Amino acid sequence: MIENNEQYISLSTQKTDGSFVRTPVWFAREGIKQNYFVYTAKKSGKVKRIKNFSHVKVAVCNFRGKINGDWIEAKAYLIEDEILVKLAFSLLRKKYGIKFFIGDFLSWIVGKYNQRQIINIQIKN
Repeated sequence: MIENNEQYISLSTQKTDGSFVRTPVWFAREGIKQNYFVYTAKKSGKVKRIKNFSHVKVAVCNFRGKINGDWIEAKAYLIEDEILVKLAFSLLRKKYGIKFFIGDFLSWIVGKYNQRQIINIQIKN
């Protein structure tokens, strides 16, 4: 399990050629479950790759993506349900505080606020 006090995870998504692309991302865990939320731009490569392959790998990392733990197999789902989207953003705002608020504000200023995608990552047992 990845502890919620960690700041970043590396989300590794699969390309059509079978290779993986790693990206450090902010995340928030839902309660004590192995259920995590990440957000990104709707038109990002991560979203396109998850549409093709829901199998992902995650690992604790630093803000530059340097891995600090073992890779964990997981499934990723693109979330459209309004209730889950609100839950995810509330968890992320609670965890990252002012840093997330600044990101929200800047997204709103540049017109990207409604162009964000929530990704649900579920760790395999």
